[in-house]
Amino acid sequence: MEDCICNVQNGALKMEEPMSQSNFDKAADLHIYAAHAHTAAAAAHHRGDHEAAEELSSKAQDFSLAASEESSEIAKQIHPRLRA
Repeated sequence: MEDCICNVQNGALKMEEPMSQSNFDKAADLHIYAAHAHTAAAAAHHRGDHEAAEELSSKAQDFSLAASEESSEIAKQIHPRLRA
């Protein structure tokens, strides 16, 4: 598995994906990106940078939703095989 890199540039998180990953790895990475964005948002809020905190919270939400969608797709693929 190649590592994905999560960068903060100009206050915005960017996900760089150097190579294709399995669906499991992609879902896990999206969950990690969401957690990092939530942590960064909390830190920005704590230091009084509410504009950055709001932007990072929005990014965290985007990553969380993408992770949820990816996890749901994985579940749809796995559950029918388990029932067979």
